[in-house]
Amino acid sequence: MGNALVKKEPPPPVVLVPPLFDYPPLSARTRMLESSYNLLFGKLALRCLFEDYFEEANRFTGKFLLKPTDDPHVDLVASVSGAVDGRVEGDFVGNAEFRWQSDVDDPHTFVDLSVSTSNPSSAYYPKYGIGAFAVYPLISKITGKSSEEYRIMGLRYGSTNLSVGATVTPFSANNELPKHAWLVSKMGSLTVGVQYEPLHGSKDLAKYTDPRNWSCAAGYGVGSQSPLTPSFNIGIELARSSQFIASFYQHVVVQRRVQNPFEENQVVGITNYIDFGFELQSRVDDSKTPPNAPDSLLQVAASWQANKNFLLKGKVGAHSSTLSLAFKSWWKPSFAFNISATTNHRTGNVQCGFGLRVDNLREASYQRADPNFVMLTPNKEHLAEGIVWKMGKRPMYQADVDAENFSELPKELRPSQKIL
Repeated sequence: MGNALVKKEPPPPVVLVPPLFDYPPLSARTRMLESSYNLLFGKLALRCLFEDYFEEANRFTGKFLLKPTDDPHVDLVASVSGAVDGRVEGDFVGNAEFRWQSDVDDPHTFVDLSVSTSNPSSAYYPKYGIGAFAVYPLISKITGKSSEEYRIMGLRYGSTNLSVGATVTPFSANNELPKHAWLVSKMGSLTVGVQYEPLHGSKDLAKYTDPRNWSCAAGYGVGSQSPLTPSFNIGIELARSSQFIASFYQHVVVQRRVQNPFEENQVVGITNYIDFGFELQSRVDDSKTPPNAPDSLLQVAASWQANKNFLLKGKVGAHSSTLSLAFKSWWKPSFAFNISATTNHRTGNVQCGFGLRVDNLREASYQRADPNFVMLTPNKEHLAEGIVWKMGKRPMYQADVDAENFSELPKELRPSQKIL
């Protein structure tokens, strides 16, 4: 009788947390082969913001990311692109990359075999720890350059605060030592780096002392790299002593109220992801600027992911503006379709591009009834035990996210580690 009079406490309000369209980004898969200088200072995030889901005018792109269910250590990434209108110049281009990865969750130790209609085939093998990697064309198409120039070997060292590395072309007749070198250091929120890439000078000593072969950058970033927490990055770079580049990138996580008749009553909101970035490039010394260097320009881009299915992106540049809308269905494999409309500022013409992606490499981190992907408000966390008993899994706490305790998060929502 007494138990019948006890008022049952209502279930806690929850906020749905949808997965990001592409996280971690596909370009992060090969970061072992790329200079840390080209990934930090917000460059990787800006590259994704300015390029992903923006299709060229009058062109279509298809990308297929497939992984067998029986062996998660191997996968295949293939892409095709071509002109929508036959009158537009541009050949049909396709490439494919087969990967074996020793650790499913660690993209630092792998072997890639890539085949392309526009690039030579290559095989990569970086080792974990003190990283060593090699790019070796198995079959090359001679286009004015010897195949030996494509054979690259590299050595790198990385820790949480330091990254240093270099690449060489040991089989090339005019071997450059090094062909590419970088040094990046991180001190708290401040990151500084320098990069050497010889393009000028005929002798080694002249190349080392020529300021056009050197670039330096500094960046300030706040926030973790998890998509569940806001962050922003400011970067400045002096590229080859001739071009000054200033950039800004901000990732915002907002929760908006939602009234969805298909959801339960305790679902009171949904998480949205908003990204904004700009990049300003200006010449500082025209005498040192290469003839093919672009004019000083400013480009701005923004994106808004309203839920797990819709993504809206736009960017504005000096010569054109592009608006893109993407739809993604989280089937297995998932399908994403996007359409981009580009407006030429000079002529006013509007042209469209289309893209299609099929992906089963990434697992969706959102399920409607799974509390692993539901964020509890802090004042209701004491009710989590009942959810664990009912659903069998621990819910996601807002307090854990604020404290950067990401161990309970799905791997797709954890920060990207070991960038340095």
